[in-house]
Amino acid sequence: MKFTIVTHVPHIITNKSYYAYSAYVREMNIWAKHVDELIILAPVALEEASNIHLPYTHANITFKEIPSMAFTSFKSSFITLLNLPIIIYKIGFAFYKTDHIHLRCPGTIALLGCFLQILFPRKPKTVKYAGNWDPNAAQPFSYRLQKKILSNTSLTKNMKVLVYGNWSNQTKNIIPFFTASYSIKDVPIKAIKKIFIAPFRMMFVGTLSPGKQPLYALQIVESLNRAELPTTIDFFGEGDQRCTLESYIETKKLTSIVTLHGNTTFQDLEKAYKESQFVILPSISEGWPKVLAEAMFWGTIPIATSISCVPWMLGEGSRGILLSGTMEADIKMLEFLLYQSEQLHEMSMEGQRWSQDYTLDRFEERIKKLLL
Repeated sequence: MKFTIVTHVPHIITNKSYYAYSAYVREMNIWAKHVDELIILAPVALEEASNIHLPYTHANITFKEIPSMAFTSFKSSFITLLNLPIIIYKIGFAFYKTDHIHLRCPGTIALLGCFLQILFPRKPKTVKYAGNWDPNAAQPFSYRLQKKILSNTSLTKNMKVLVYGNWSNQTKNIIPFFTASYSIKDVPIKAIKKIFIAPFRMMFVGTLSPGKQPLYALQIVESLNRAELPTTIDFFGEGDQRCTLESYIETKKLTSIVTLHGNTTFQDLEKAYKESQFVILPSISEGWPKVLAEAMFWGTIPIATSISCVPWMLGEGSRGILLSGTMEADIKMLEFLLYQSEQLHEMSMEGQRWSQDYTLDRFEERIKKLLL
């Protein structure tokens, strides 16, 4: 089977190997295990691979570079319009030659793929929609347009759309799905029993961007310390908010309670999950925040914004703490819950039971059925 991926994820070419963001490649390598030829259409990043990147492991890869697409400025829009004919040609030709079309949504390149796949109604297709599928979520027009095209079974035929969460009133091609980081052999023999008393250790994992709100996480920890609940936080990730965090830490003299680790390996994160009591993710938007499932796997309690499928992942509060996004209310809630050690222990145990059911083994079985 020729399996063609269309994605906006930048790829790095090094010594005839193809690298990209590790979480994405880790998943695509599972898909690739069940196909004969892997064809990738994606932009190329002019940088060196780092510890946040992984290579594809398939033996038969054809990489077709396509320019990135952006409409964030007049210049980027003009360049995108100039490149549009060649992008359309490359994607369309690849769709014509392939046996299976796979789109990674949402994204500008994926939007183009959503339109072009309409021309191939008989081709088997899958879509991984990694964003928020909540029909009521406020989202950019391009995201809403992709969702409309993908869920319109008159335009989109022979396609299975994998989405995070179980939403009502969906078309028959919309399939609730999940993602995974650990296999069944990684499940601890005995449940992890953490102690939930001060001093507390929290962690933040993700891009240091406005959408992830790392400063909000830091301000929560700062407020807890003012309330005489000793708490530290470790940040794992990089982004344009790092300078903002550094300035805030220096101004507020918070160096004793905050550590910025930058980008780290998967093994380093696993060690931090095991040593922390909480992971905090006050994002504005998410799809399936893998960090929450990874944390729960090791008994770490998520503290996250009530968006997308997060309330479902956290059992509506039975295996995690849901933030309102209002600082005063969130601090008041946390000041109360952090004294409830027995309740926190039960949250941790419930989170382990839930997350350890979503393994890579189960994930791969579901993928194999999709490719039949």
